Formats: sequence, structure tokens, C-alpha cells
Amino acid sequence: MGWSSWNTYRVHINDTLIKKQADAIVQKGLKDVGYTYINVDDGFFGRRNAQGEMQPHPWRFPGGMKAVADYVHSLGLKAGIYSDAGTVTCGSIWDKDSIGIGAGLYGHEEQDARLYFRDWGFDFIKIDYCGAGQELDLDERKRYTAIRQAINRFGRNDVEINICRWAFPGTWASEVAASWRISSDIRDSWGSVKGIIEKNMPLSAYCHDGHFNDMDMLEIGRSLSESEERVHFGLWCMMSSPLLIGCDMTTIPERSLGLLKNAELIALNQDSLALQAYPVQAADGTYVLVKDIEQRRGTVRATALYNSTNEPRYIAIALSELELEGKARLRDLFAHTPLKPVRDSIAVLVAPHDVVIYRVEAERRIEPTRYEAEWAWLPLYNDLGKRKKEIHYARDKHASCEYVVTMGGGSRENAIVWDNVYSQEGGNYLMTIYYRPAPIRGLEISIDGTPVAVSALQSSGDVATITLPVKLRRGDNRIEMTCSTMWMPDIDKFELRKH
Repeated sequence: MGWSSWNTYRVHINDTLIKKQADAIVQKGLKDVGYTYINVDDGFFGRRNAQGEMQPHPWRFPGGMKAVADYVHSLGLKAGIYSDAGTVTCGSIWDKDSIGIGAGLYGHEEQDARLYFRDWGFDFIKIDYCGAGQELDLDERKRYTAIRQAINRFGRNDVEINICRWAFPGTWASEVAASWRISSDIRDSWGSVKGIIEKNMPLSAYCHDGHFNDMDMLEIGRSLSESEERVHFGLWCMMSSPLLIGCDMTTIPERSLGLLKNAELIALNQDSLALQAYPVQAADGTYVLVKDIEQRRGTVRATALYNSTNEPRYIAIALSELELEGKARLRDLFAHTPLKPVRDSIAVLVAPHDVVIYRVEAERRIEPTRYEAEWAWLPLYNDLGKRKKEIHYARDKHASCEYVVTMGGGSRENAIVWDNVYSQEGGNYLMTIYYRPAPIRGLEISIDGTPVAVSALQSSGDVATITLPVKLRRGDNRIEMTCSTMWMPDIDKFELRKH
């Protein structure tokens, strides 16, 4: 949580501007609710000297970068900085800021790590990929791993890294970074906010153990409507994205400031479970997302009823679809008010480009019966688009939550994995798999490493199912689907029924 310079100022920054934004974070009460990082993005670079050491920009930062970090620290805040995994920065390409040519980390990893984190004292770094990807064609995993190792050895091992590759880079990212961007740069528009939410909808499995899908900086306080700002901030909180403010904090409207200080929404974002909400219902441009808060598999959950369309939509969801039962107490987290308890379902009319978010506390938590493909972990997944036939989540209007997993199989490792298939007591179940038939497809299933026999698959038609007897142990089970020698069919979901 904090503030970053890029959205409003791009490369047009200086030390006075950064200090004023840091002052505003404190003066407007944002530090008190958790915003602690002040991140200096592209534009602070000068030239490297004869020894290759980076110099601060001579007139943007005449007092040097250590003075900026020291000032931020004096306010009880943390300081972030920026670089590129290649040789040049994004600003040198897109903003014609030629002083950024040669400013990237490539070839200077150890030197820059020592300078930025030991000498200057910064705590965080966003690492772009313009120089490494647009100018060169380097390997993402190798580059970011080398940078992480250099920072640990020559900088400090407590420095947090953000991978800015503009797409989910691969499951390896959690080995080197605290967060990673999953989309192209956010813009100050409804279409951009909506598109990023769609990109992150199937990625909840990759938010784990203190590592997060980064939906990019916040456009709150700029030109979005009031309802669009609610969607933007509310779903960034539900999806546990980093919350980095991108507007001019000295002129932020009071309405937007109040939203950014909403302690109940921030609590969802900063919840100790650190989970990302996932979709349980999708229909005609409306979505219902849910996640555990406070306790895993407890009776308290957060749910968002989101209308992405241009018309009002009535959204209803059965409590059982939220894995809850009995009388449920609701609290509106935008209005900070309790609502009338419900027993069977939640239903509300949601305005266009708007969302309602509830804290739901029910009498009982029930065993789930459905597992969507877009809730699963794909060990070989990335969104880089470098290969034509790569496992991925694909939009499908006929799928139960609008996504299937396609291009699975072809090798044992190219699998779909659900590692939290829960059984309250264990025992025998019937497992029904929903898939898209196609010729020359195979399916291998294992539960906690034990193979499950699979009969022949249907090869034609729009939708098909196969039902198998399976046995689950008490608690969480790991279900894996793959095929060692041919492609799998596109998988929509599976359902479980006690047998």
C-alpha cells in the first residue's frame, strides 16, 4: 500500500514533487490506514559515470536519491525505486527520455543493487521489461532470478520486488518476487479497469503465501465516476492486489480520499489469510466473487456482486453457492451498515459499472460441491504468448463461470491442479467432470497421487460429462488432471456428490 509517481507524472518528476506527495500521504491520514510506500518510478536516472555507477538526474534530483529515501523514512514511510531488467527503461522508449538509455539493470545488477538498497536505502523496486523484451529478447525467468540473487547478495535480502512484465509471467515468479503485474498498464478509463478485472478473474490460485497478482496502480482520484471508483477500489481489495495510489495527492477529491481510507475494504485487502477472491457465478456481464476472510473455511466470507454492464442488473446468489448455510448477517462495506439477515440467498439491484461488497457471517459453513477450472493451479501456465500451444484459461460463454482450461496435457507436467478439494468427513463420492468433447483427447486423474480409472471420453458435441467413483480423505485433497501422451479436452468444472 502506498503511492507511485508513474500514473500522473510519468518521467516528469523531481525531488520536491516526491516529498510533497509523501507529506500528503501523512497529512491526509493515509499513513494511518496503512499506506506506507512512496515509490519513485521512471525518470530519476542521470547518466552512468566512467565506473558505470548510476547518477541521479542532475536537475530533477539535484540533492541525490539518498536524500529522497531519507526524507521518506523520516516520515515513518518506506521508499521504492524503479529499473528495467534490460539495458534501457520504458521512459527512454515511450517518453523519449533518452537519459534512460543504459540505465537498466542488465550488466549492472550487482552495482545497482549495492547503490539502490545499501547506499541509497530504498526498500522496494519495480522492475520493468521494456529494455529486456521490446529492445532485446531475454528470458524472463533468468533475468528476474539473476536480479533477485544480486539484490540478496549485494543489496539487502528484505527488499521487495515487483515484476512488471505486463502479463502473468509464470509460476516461477513467486520464487523471486512479492508481486507481479498481470496486465498491460492501467489507464484512466472504465474500459481499462474492467479489462484488468477480467484478466485477473481466473488467477486466484497464484495469490498465495504472501505473493500477489498485481492489477497495477490505482486510478482513484482522476476521471472515473463514483461508481467506477467503487468497482476499481473494491475489487482491487477483494482480489488482494497491491494498493498503490497514482493520482496527485495534493489535489485528490474528498470523495476519492474517503474511498481510499475505507478501513473495512482495506481490511479485505490486508486480511491475514491474504487470499484472492474467485468467481462463483457469471451471467450476462455480472459476476459474484467470494473469498474467506479471518479464518480458512470459517463462517465469515466476503462477497462482491459486480455489474460490468451499461444497464442496471439484478444479481442474486444462493448462500449455498457461497458455501454458507443458516441465517446470514450482512454488512455493506461501502455504507458501513448492517443489513437485514438472509437465510437462502443474497439479491440486490446493482447499478451500471458498480459493485456491492458484503461481509457475510453465517451460522454454518458447508462442504463445497463444485470446483471450476479457473480456480485451479496450472504448473506450466504463463500469459506471455510466446508459444501457440500453451495451457491457459480461455473465455467460453457456455462454461459455468465463463472460463475453461484449454491445451492441457501432452506431457505429465502440463496439468490442472486443485489442491484444496475439501471433504468434511472423507469417504466415497461421485465426481462428474464437465468438458468440451474433441477427437484425439485423453484424461488421466489422480487424487493425492493415487490414479483414478477413467473410461472413454466423448469425442463430439458441445458439452459432455463423465462420472467417476472417487474416494476423498478428510480435509483437503489434491486432484490433478492431465494426459501424458495427448491433449486433454477443455475442462469446465467438476462436481462432487457423496455416494
